[in-house]
Amino acid sequence: MTQIRELMSTTPVTVELDDSLNTVKNIFDKARFHHLLVVEEGRLFGVVSDRDLLRALSPFAGTIVETPRDQATLNKRVHQVMSRKPLTLRPEATITEAVQMFLEHGVSCLPVVDEAFRPVGIVTWRDLLRALAPA
Repeated sequence: MTQIRELMSTTPVTVELDDSLNTVKNIFDKARFHHLLVVEEGRLFGVVSDRDLLRALSPFAGTIVETPRDQATLNKRVHQVMSRKPLTLRPEATITEAVQMFLEHGVSCLPVVDEAFRPVGIVTWRDLLRALAPA
């Protein structure tokens, strides 16, 4: 049976608890992924998604009608909007285990952690579909 380590992204991008949403926005503006792992001292504390960011920012931030209040939403911190205590997998988990977690919990990504809860990868439902699709 295929293990998660065979299909996970092995270079997850991380941010820290006190990073600003402006930092997160800059990463998402340049990236082709939708989740950042939130770490402190190398250990996983949460996940912040592009949807979390959109919910937290003023829709007027960065527009010509922006006010100081709209701009201030970019100064919020990651810990204020992230999902805490995310579900995780170990690298030796199977695709079947991952599919069950996605279906039971309705999440869109699962961080992959080592025994010290340090992130070593990330797997999304798209990764699973690619792995399960006929070649």
